[in-house]
Amino acid sequence: MHRLTRDEARRIAVRAQLLDADRPGDVVEVAEQIGTIKIDPTATIAPAEQSILWSRIGWSFEQPQLTKAVETDRLLFEFDGGFHPSSLLPVLVPRMRQRKLRDATVQWMRANDAFRRDVLARLRADGPLLAADIPDTSAVAAASEGGWYGTNAVPRMLEILMLIGEVAIVGRVGRSRRWDIAERVYPSDLPDISYEDAGRRLEERRLQAAGIARRRSPWTPVGEAGEAAEVEGSAWKWRVDPEALAAMDTDPGGRVAILNPYDGMLYDRPRLQELFDFTYVLEQFKPKAQRRYGYFAHPVLVGDRFIGLLDAELDRKRETLVVNALHELVPFDEEETEMVHAEIRELGEWLGVPVTGL
Repeated sequence: MHRLTRDEARRIAVRAQLLDADRPGDVVEVAEQIGTIKIDPTATIAPAEQSILWSRIGWSFEQPQLTKAVETDRLLFEFDGGFHPSSLLPVLVPRMRQRKLRDATVQWMRANDAFRRDVLARLRADGPLLAADIPDTSAVAAASEGGWYGTNAVPRMLEILMLIGEVAIVGRVGRSRRWDIAERVYPSDLPDISYEDAGRRLEERRLQAAGIARRRSPWTPVGEAGEAAEVEGSAWKWRVDPEALAAMDTDPGGRVAILNPYDGMLYDRPRLQELFDFTYVLEQFKPKAQRRYGYFAHPVLVGDRFIGLLDAELDRKRETLVVNALHELVPFDEEETEMVHAEIRELGEWLGVPVTGL
């Protein structure tokens, strides 16, 4: 049983997410460590997949590096709303092929079996294709799923076929995905791993990305991966990555990191509260009158503490990064103010625009 102070637990979590002073060198290194780079088009500053990588690599990151890693080098692949390292394919593909769908989805697929065969045949003959290139021959329309899907059932069918490993995304044209049958996208020589063994390996990779996580967390399920740990002042049962523990003596220290609201560091909200005493509420879907920090406020991490929230937006007409507010969750001292302002100015330089409002 490892016994950790809160400071140690926070530093392990920060380093696991590559948010310490030792910045990674490229997009593949980031993906290999953190597992998933979330894709989201909301771009008050930049889309999630771009700002997540900038938060780690810094000014040298450019979007073509990500495109090349996915579409040319095939070192990353897109699946279920994120970019993942191709080293995860041996454990993800068995899970895809044995995935259990919800009853309503199973019924919809049965009612649209001919439509499913039409989509696969079209991709096999003419792929890769955009969803717009595939006719909608569905017998039953796609469920609205809370408004995420329109009347065209093709995107819904493609996403379900992706989840069960029958089709895959090969790249994008702008924000539109290009689809093909999975056998032409995923390697044919993947090792034969059982569903259960694949699940255990995925838990190990999740713990690698988290550094430390609750043993039975619905947000970061790590099961028995890693080693047992206690954290000072916490009653939770923790699991910690042994490699992260071994690296504690070489901690390079912290830095300022401005995080996209969909950053993986923020995903496990209960862990944020338990370890960092940080309650983060994304106000994107709140009525404007109920927002306290802004539509898409980016948390500001300094070392191992969340000390502020940046409400800023890229004004494309004026080619300026406008800082609407920099909320101090705790009063900034002079050094923290200077460091945070410098990071915001670096964000502007990466975007290629000046910063106003600081």
